[in-house]
Amino acid sequence: MSIDPRVALQSLVSALEEHLAAAASRRGDDDPAVEAAYLSIADSFEAYEESLYDAYGEVTPLVIYEDDEEEEEEEEEPASRS
Repeated sequence: MSIDPRVALQSLVSALEEHLAAAASRRGDDDPAVEAAYLSIADSFEAYEESLYDAYGEVTPLVIYEDDEEEEEEEEEPASRS
């Protein structure tokens, strides 16, 4: 069961506000609060887009990209030989 798109949108807006607050009070390049807020945006966005689609058959023009480091690691893994 999907949540109401308005509720999901409010969660996304809250996640964006939390990210702004975490970024403004960042304590170094690898601040875990900023990373957690970043991931919260991604999760909230996915929930919003899913609920929007379920309710109205609509999507946003936005895309969440994977972390470049994760993509590079996947590309560098050698293929197994048979």
